[in-house]
Amino acid sequence: MGLVVLLVLIFVFGWLMFAIIGSLVGLLLTLLMAGFVGWAADMVVPGRLPGGWVGAVVAGLIGGFVGRTLFHALNIRDLGFGIFGIELIPAFVGAVLVVVAAELFTSRRSMA
Repeated sequence: MGLVVLLVLIFVFGWLMFAIIGSLVGLLLTLLMAGFVGWAADMVVPGRLPGGWVGAVVAGLIGGFVGRTLFHALNIRDLGFGIFGIELIPAFVGAVLVVVAAELFTSRRSMA
């Protein structure tokens, strides 16, 4: 009986570790794609995105939300192109909007 309990515990522990590792890998891949989308948006918009690669990841994540919300408001639902949980076209459009806003609010030009 003890052997069966031990095997069940090993199975449950292994499944739990597999689920945690899979979730972490998924999160890292999502952050990688968000960084790529933010970087591409930074390349399109003149100027420089503050924060370096962290700023690119944040712009990609926020841009994904903004773009998805904008596209759903315009009733454009399924573009059929997404990688690691990020719909690339809406995320890119949203990231461009986020980078433009960041450039407007963080520029060092005088308003006179």
